[in-house]
Amino acid sequence: MTVNSLPVRTDTPVRTSAPKTPRTARRLLRIRAGRQHHAGPLAYVLLAVMAIVSVFPLYWTMVAASTDNTRVSQTPPPFLPGPNLFSNLARAWDEAAMGKAMINSLIVAGVIALSTVLFATLAGFAFAKLRFKGRNILLTLVIGTMMVPPQLGVVPLFMMMSELGWSQQLPAVIFPTLVSAVGVFFMRQYLSEALPDELVEAGRVDGAHSLRIFWSIVLPVARPAMAVLFMITFVHAWNDFFWPFVVLDMTNPTVPVALTQLSAGYVRDQSLIMAGALLGTLPLLAMFIVFGRQIVSGIMAGAVKG
Repeated sequence: MTVNSLPVRTDTPVRTSAPKTPRTARRLLRIRAGRQHHAGPLAYVLLAVMAIVSVFPLYWTMVAASTDNTRVSQTPPPFLPGPNLFSNLARAWDEAAMGKAMINSLIVAGVIALSTVLFATLAGFAFAKLRFKGRNILLTLVIGTMMVPPQLGVVPLFMMMSELGWSQQLPAVIFPTLVSAVGVFFMRQYLSEALPDELVEAGRVDGAHSLRIFWSIVLPVARPAMAVLFMITFVHAWNDFFWPFVVLDMTNPTVPVALTQLSAGYVRDQSLIMAGALLGTLPLLAMFIVFGRQIVSGIMAGAVKG
């Protein structure tokens, strides 16, 4: 008795799990991360309170700028916007020469922010990944300058600017702040963690010199930190008052210096001052609205890569 062997079908498709695309993998990671981290009601309440506390000064500035001086001085003060916002903004724009002041502030803050990002990234890369004599001593000196109050150098710095013929000119504000010790230390700390030594060594093996490594390897890795440093430096340079007030005058002011013109006189118009402050804040708000998402996403990308 023979048993006929049945033919085995070899064309039957074998079910295997489909490979996950990077987009699917990222979606799964977000789902898993969302399942692991739950925000309770208390967290939302605290976030709402912090948001209100943070936004209230800007709201109060707008309310004060939209009323008159008599209404601002009353008790209790107004908490709803008034009808004089645009008229007060127009007065502040004309009396403080805000057009020229904003252009000057844009030039000063932009140049200082770009130079600080470039030089701080170069110095941070050198302190983090290059080996040379005196590296630790130089880094200690850089960090030590952070502990010196800037007011101590105002008199010799003003004398230097006068000797160079830069008094009452924008270069007197720009050149003393082309780089900051805080920026160097910040970039050094970031590159120490985010830039692997293997990438630098691979560039050396391929015959790349230090500047080539900096351009092709360091800059792409440091882009998130550079965006954050640019934003912080730009805001600080835009709001800086002390040194521009010392070295500039009302014929060539920045925004903080121009705002002092609104407080001149025996009786200060608080609503007009608030209108000028609101004008000086609007460019920063616009920049954050336009570039805030990119900066936050860059921070998160740098955190994942690091």
